Amino acid sequence: MTGRKRRRAPPTNPQYTPGQLLDWRDSRHWSNRELPCRYCGFPTHLRDSRMKPAHKVCAEDALTLRAAEAQAAYHQEGHL
Repeated sequence: MTGRKRRRAPPTNPQYTPGQLLDWRDSRHWSNRELPCRYCGFPTHLRDSRMKPAHKVCAEDALTLRAAEAQAAYHQEGHL
């Protein structure tokens, strides 16, 4: 038996439901000042973890897109 561990494969088709990925119940995600969302451009009172204006759903969509792009790059490099 070798001392190497198997890599766990990434999920083949992650199913993220909008509103389920991020938890923004903390009041730090709210601002009295409305600014344009960094993703869609519509005004929002919400702030992401870096205090940049972003709707929760827009931020979740961006995270899902980044995860899909990372998975595609991983497959293109021949790791799976």
